Amino acid sequence: MDWKKFWKKLLFPPIWLMVPLVILSAASLAVVFLKGWEQRIIAYVTYVVAFYTLCVVTTFCVMVLPGQYGQIRQKILDNPLGHRYFTDRAFRTKVSLYRSLCINLLYVGINLLTWYFARSWWFVVLSVYYVIMALMRFLLVRYCQKHEIGTSVLQEWHRARACAYILLLVNLSLSGAVLMILYQSRGYDYPGMMIYVMALYTFYSTIHAIVDIVKYRKLGSPVMSTAKIVGLSAALVSMLNLETAMFAQFGGEMRLQDQRLMIILTGAGVSLTVVTLSVMLIVKATKQIRRMQHG
Repeated sequence: MDWKKFWKKLLFPPIWLMVPLVILSAASLAVVFLKGWEQRIIAYVTYVVAFYTLCVVTTFCVMVLPGQYGQIRQKILDNPLGHRYFTDRAFRTKVSLYRSLCINLLYVGINLLTWYFARSWWFVVLSVYYVIMALMRFLLVRYCQKHEIGTSVLQEWHRARACAYILLLVNLSLSGAVLMILYQSRGYDYPGMMIYVMALYTFYSTIHAIVDIVKYRKLGSPVMSTAKIVGLSAALVSMLNLETAMFAQFGGEMRLQDQRLMIILTGAGVSLTVVTLSVMLIVKATKQIRRMQHG
């Protein structure tokens, strides 16, 4: 038996086998944790399969993915549309706005539908939040449909200021959400391993939003900068949602008063940051508009 070939096949299974293996491992772990089967034989089998899957995925990411990423990226760059996406920041911002708008509208529909069946005002509060986010992104998308980014800075400042005023409304839905979390035990609760995935995504989106604000600010396009500020605001609200999920998952031994204090402080911090970003954008946009109109 060729042991070298055996271990190679064991550590480098084909993609069509890796994908269902990852899904099976994640689903099995979720079932084990949700059912409380940590001490059963099925749990130990699940741990072994999950450990093997982790080894396979890690090996793939370290030894295979970098080379494949280069090949895939080159194929995308060879395509005119793909080349434009990677090299044209304005076009990439447009695509991001369209994608975010569609996701926000989807969330609005899902929460309204859930409210219809559950009759819980929690889903109304979430719907209001996503409507506000969708409205801002719709205004930016409409501008991008009518104008090329960077061709009319004055109009961009007008649109940026309008979005900043709307962004102030986020604090209304945010305050409602915080009150319901505090006094009606509302919030998010992600099952099993999903909370780790959401935590990773939330931290990534927050860091990415901060980097984008700094990077796109240098380009001098108010529309692109506003789009990134809206993205950062959404990421900060996701941080608050993640905190409530963390308390639901791991806060069993923490006093309720301490949990409420943390939620109040986080909510106040997010609200203060959103208000500060909005006011700064309003002030700057107003100054730039006056300067251009009277200069």
